[in-house]
Amino acid sequence: MRPNIIVYFSDQQRWDTLNETVMPNLSALKDEGTVFENSFTCQPVCGPARACFQTGVYATQNKSYWNGIPLTKDYKPLAEFFNEAGYETAYVGKWHLASDRIPKAGFHCEKEAIPKERRGGYKHFWRAADVLEFTSHGYDGYVFDENNTKREFKGYRADCINDFALEYINAKTSDKPFFLFISQLEPHHQNDRGHFEGRNETRNSFKNYPIPEDLAFLKGNYNLEFPDYLSAVNALDDNVGRLVKILKEKGLYQNTVIIYTSDHGCHFKTRNLEYKRSPHDSCIRTPLVIFGGGYNGRGTDKRIASLIDLPPTVLDLAKIDIPEYYMGKSLLRNEERKCAFIQISESQIGRAVRTKDFLYSIRAIGNGFTRHSARVYYEDYLYDLKKDPQQKINLIKSPKYDDEKEELKNLLIQELINAGEKKPIIHPAAILRRK
Repeated sequence: MRPNIIVYFSDQQRWDTLNETVMPNLSALKDEGTVFENSFTCQPVCGPARACFQTGVYATQNKSYWNGIPLTKDYKPLAEFFNEAGYETAYVGKWHLASDRIPKAGFHCEKEAIPKERRGGYKHFWRAADVLEFTSHGYDGYVFDENNTKREFKGYRADCINDFALEYINAKTSDKPFFLFISQLEPHHQNDRGHFEGRNETRNSFKNYPIPEDLAFLKGNYNLEFPDYLSAVNALDDNVGRLVKILKEKGLYQNTVIIYTSDHGCHFKTRNLEYKRSPHDSCIRTPLVIFGGGYNGRGTDKRIASLIDLPPTVLDLAKIDIPEYYMGKSLLRNEERKCAFIQISESQIGRAVRTKDFLYSIRAIGNGFTRHSARVYYEDYLYDLKKDPQQKINLIKSPKYDDEKEELKNLLIQELINAGEKKPIIHPAAILRRK
């Protein structure tokens, strides 16, 4: 019997929030599954990360390298593989892959129903908005269903989005297995208000929570925003608990695999003037827990895992053939990757590799909003993670690390080429100055 598969996808969640204080339900479930300690995004920005998940290839390949570029038709979307294998496919929450980025040009449905042809193949159940932060705030809002009918909700957004997922599970009557993708907006900040919006009941519960070391030595807005941020994460944890409860009541839990992860992390304006689009661990490192299927009771997995590995993993779990063009490796198999490869093509043009011992990144001169790739880069960051896990000291100009830089540069060049990019010219960090 093929398993049911649920992807629970948060937005902008740091990896270190997966702990017993902030996420007690998920922490308890860790014993039933596998925790990937070294999980990283391949694109630290919302739309591109989602496009990578739905296509199985990097953002420069699927062309959704900025927010506001619709999902390509050049690659079969993930849901279609499940449809063809006899699964029901369901999607709930934030989509962010239907509207064009240029105002008053192209197609726009940020506040409107998403046409069926722009839903990535999810066809049996749909409760989503293209830009959920445009149709809702922390409390109250609306999404659209599979018939383009507006579905208003009252209450805390994360709870309501989760309620739509429970609606699907409770209403399900067929014997078909299902692939359910739950895309929460929390703990992402509310753009039009410039703040994170936690639950009213718990927004004061995390006022004394210690600021993570990788933030505390830098200027940022974490002192103001971190309590609400953690409250939002805690709400997601409550909802994972509610989901598991319903699955058990319906007799579905034992044959369901749940993958919990996020599109990217959050650095609270410490590394640049926003929250993401940075190669630092605070931004690229994500929580990843898988329980059910072949992951029961495995404990901790220290392999490097990338978001690009998750599309082949869910297909592998469903016993669906993995396309040869997929860029990731199924985490069901005992393969080791040398590094996680990170592309940034919005606000800057940057590329990075994250190994177990080092983070190495390069940056092109120029604005990422006018182009998405480059031929000429300059070395930007180098961190020795054994000595400096908080990434406080940039060693990119240190001659003591010339050998490591050369090895990492060659590794990065190979990753760029594997992702279909042209071989770059990489200059030493003579122009760029980074802390």
